Amino acid sequence: MPQPKAGHARAEKDKELPFEALLTKLESVVGELEEGEAPLEEALQAFERGVALARLANLRLDEAERRIEVLLDDGSGQTRALETDDDEGADDE
Repeated sequence: MPQPKAGHARAEKDKELPFEALLTKLESVVGELEEGEAPLEEALQAFERGVALARLANLRLDEAERRIEVLLDDGSGQTRALETDDDEGADDE
């Protein structure tokens, strides 16, 4: 059964990838599935890979969100909203 070992090794390598690389790989998998040319077993393997990549990308987003919340913590345990240039003009309208 070499397939699970290969899949496991790939999953371990994927854990090290930055968010953008995960998205690129996920887009590739989605494109492959959208073509609809792969046999069922290959399509299922591609789908499983896509789900794994999506989960990893989601974890990266969650990590980034937590880091942002720490940076925006006002010291009282409350997270303040980050003001943007768009927020300043909202009251003028």
